[in-house]
Amino acid sequence: MRSTRLCCWLCALASLLAICWLTHGPISTVSAADPAKPAAGKPVSFLNDVAPIFKEHCFACHDAKKRNGKYEMTTYEKIMAGGAGGEQIVAHNADESELYDLLVTQEERRMPPRDKGDAIPKEKAEIVKRWIQEGAKLDAGADPKADLVKELRIRWQPPTPPVAYKYPSIVNALAFAPDGKSLVVGGHHELTVWSAGDGKLLRRIHTRAERAYAMAFLPDGKLAVAGGRPGQEGDVRIYDINAAAKGEIGGVPFLDGVNDPKVSVAKLIEVDDSILCLAISPDGKKLAAGGCDRNIRVWDLSAGYSAAKLEQAIENHADWVLGVIFTQDGKQLLSSSRDKTAKVWDLTAKESVLTFPQHQNTVFDVAVSTDGKTGYSVGADKQMRAWVTSGDGKQVRATGGHGDEVYKLQYFAKGEWMVTCSADKTVRLWDAKKGNQLKELTGMTDFVYGLTISSDGTLVAAGAYDGEVKIWSVPDGKLVKAFNASPGFVPAAAKK
Repeated sequence: MRSTRLCCWLCALASLLAICWLTHGPISTVSAADPAKPAAGKPVSFLNDVAPIFKEHCFACHDAKKRNGKYEMTTYEKIMAGGAGGEQIVAHNADESELYDLLVTQEERRMPPRDKGDAIPKEKAEIVKRWIQEGAKLDAGADPKADLVKELRIRWQPPTPPVAYKYPSIVNALAFAPDGKSLVVGGHHELTVWSAGDGKLLRRIHTRAERAYAMAFLPDGKLAVAGGRPGQEGDVRIYDINAAAKGEIGGVPFLDGVNDPKVSVAKLIEVDDSILCLAISPDGKKLAAGGCDRNIRVWDLSAGYSAAKLEQAIENHADWVLGVIFTQDGKQLLSSSRDKTAKVWDLTAKESVLTFPQHQNTVFDVAVSTDGKTGYSVGADKQMRAWVTSGDGKQVRATGGHGDEVYKLQYFAKGEWMVTCSADKTVRLWDAKKGNQLKELTGMTDFVYGLTISSDGTLVAAGAYDGEVKIWSVPDGKLVKAFNASPGFVPAAAKK
């Protein structure tokens, strides 16, 4: 079961290769439906009906980089031009179109290749056939040279969250409001806001992103969120979660964070895959984010969100960027990656300072001491490592304690203590200077992925694979509140 869930995790982040970590699997959430079948009597739309099928089943082998058979399918023009064997599509004649033949053939050579996955479902192949028979036309007014990934992204509309979840929603990210009275939790195409005192659901905010992977409050109370749809798009947006609601869902105020500019007040970036982490500089004037494209981007927010300026795009890692954090003086940026390293970047000189390679496995998160002299990182090696952020990055110590991979790490500067969460289903508090464990916070029943500290350091909250959220008091380690952050979800045990 453990390997299944880990595979599902990073699979959900992008197509997900070999490390694993967050979504789908035995516990799944509501997902967008497949493109609707074209209505009888209406012509098939290339952009609405056919291109989504090609994207799902063909683009992996026929994008601009791979071009198997010298056939690229990233634009309508290139699809019609064909590949090494000439034209793949003969308008008005599906039986003479090699592309269609490869979709439906029972022979060894087919699309997608047998070693790449199942054949295209018959109903989807029939849509392609109808389109070819109708002349293989492009929608009126569309640009034949337009990139189809971007065109489909523009046309795609996120599903409305369900009134009540049938299955729990994995918690990848959560954050206490500045006053500590409420807790924001990432759901499925939404953010949910809960009372930290009694666990009551206060409001729901619809989002374009399927999942929120990181979030942080800005000085003015707005919320910055990094997320996306794995393998399809990623974004960083800023929300006013206290904006007026224009409707309700299940009796709870429902905010439109997709179309209402008073709710989604700014979009800093939109890319082709998920954004996995973000950090706000201590003075609140800069925001950094990293993700599946290996880039770390840094924005200057001092002129306002709508005028946010991209200052740097840093490609310092060889794989996904999983964690970022500013030093207290805002001059350096620490990062962690699936490339098995943690790094330090000088924001002023715009150059790499050092690489810390000691984990020799995925490094999930990173933190830094108040004086900026010590970096901390956690990873798949089950260790929390402390190291010097200058010179050759010498390791200070390696601390065990967790019995499985450690996913998140947060440093509380005012008290110089840290908190971690792990696949071992625990949350632990640590003395930052000495490295010894202060408390073990128990009670979680599944892998713990999300972690946050209240601004005054009195509360710690964590979220898990099974949707459970727990809040503890830091001084005594006692549980304050526990609830499942999937609106309306009723556990099977409660139904009996």
